Amino acid sequence: MKLRADQTGDRGLPMPLWLQGALESAQAAVISALIVAAPIIAVWATAGFRNSGADVLARLAGQAWLLIHGVPLLLDTAVAGSASQPEPGTLSLIPLGLSLIPFLLAWRAGRRLARASYTDQLWQALLGSWLVYAGFGLATGFICRTDDVGIGLWSAALIPLVPFALGMVIGARREAGSWSRLIGVDAVAWLARASQHSRWAGSYLGSAVKAGFVALMASLAMSALLLAATLFVHWNLIIAVYEALDAGAAGGAVLTIVQLGFLPNLAVFALAWTSGSGFALGVGSQAGALGTAVGPLPSIPVFAAVPAGSLEYGFAALVVPVLAGTLAGWWFLREGENHFDEWLSIKVRARWFTATVSTLALGAMVGAVAGLLAAGLAWLARGSAGIGRLTDIGPDPLRTALFVAAEVGIGVVIGYTAGPWLERRQKLREADLEPASP
Repeated sequence: MKLRADQTGDRGLPMPLWLQGALESAQAAVISALIVAAPIIAVWATAGFRNSGADVLARLAGQAWLLIHGVPLLLDTAVAGSASQPEPGTLSLIPLGLSLIPFLLAWRAGRRLARASYTDQLWQALLGSWLVYAGFGLATGFICRTDDVGIGLWSAALIPLVPFALGMVIGARREAGSWSRLIGVDAVAWLARASQHSRWAGSYLGSAVKAGFVALMASLAMSALLLAATLFVHWNLIIAVYEALDAGAAGGAVLTIVQLGFLPNLAVFALAWTSGSGFALGVGSQAGALGTAVGPLPSIPVFAAVPAGSLEYGFAALVVPVLAGTLAGWWFLREGENHFDEWLSIKVRARWFTATVSTLALGAMVGAVAGLLAAGLAWLARGSAGIGRLTDIGPDPLRTALFVAAEVGIGVVIGYTAGPWLERRQKLREADLEPASP
């Protein structure tokens, strides 16, 4: 089966589609498990574990595999000073960077299955693949449960399917070239049957959603640059924590890998920091551009780079989402899909009124989209370490959404209003660079 325009078959391996999908998912599960187990084996090789039994290491690797897929682990940790009274907690802080491992493997599998499938038969390969991956997660959760670490079997079976299925569908779509060829629906024909007003409304809403995505990505990119600058400025403090830990070569390498795995989380934390909503580093703590108040933190090197105390010029970071919104407003102007403004101009002749209302409506809509996307990122990046105060780590999704939406909305109004002036300036620069005609 093959997702091509000519629909010619290219089955690759001579086997049923469901079996090929099952083999692809089994391969992805095994490879991701081996990648997760590699740092654990490195620490074991340097006698870094108190209990170095093979069964203990295998369960630890399985628990880490489930965690990078988003499965929460239920911990029973002893209360300080009372080893006989365990205190339950949940480890749900997902290292999003390491979650890319199963996602990329699924993306590769999706492309391979798409090349072997006709449009109306891809579901067979996907169904076989997802069933096997769910079974792998269920078996891992069942085997890796211990008295100290509880794992919900339904969670172990279903939650790993989220990043895996998402990567597989995106990979299949990448190979197919369009959603219509992927699912067998002719989107062009469907749009042709819609009314002109429906097409205009769809174009306007679609462009507004894209502008919101542009604003969020621009905010995230600028926040990541600020994060990189902060890590560079506080590099000496980070090195001091490494030296104090004295974890050895293997231990230091594993600690670095884990911190790199949380790098996307930290980028989202930086986004919340620059928006002013801030993020938590423990119950009752808050770190943000308007001030930082956190309690004692564990000896994790990257925490040494968190700006502390009252920041005299911290409010200047609030300009980041506004700049991103300005860029999104300019992008929307260049897209040329402001059909709401056109419709409003037909209904009301006062241009000052229609321009103001349509621009404010655009700012509210794009800001709302950016805020919702930011809330989704904040929800993914936050979690609990399951120990003491560290049961609340990361930004609050609702608070982040409100701050990002308001600041991006302001930027969109500025960018869309200043867009014509920016366009004229660009055309003048292009005219100056053109060589004079002989």
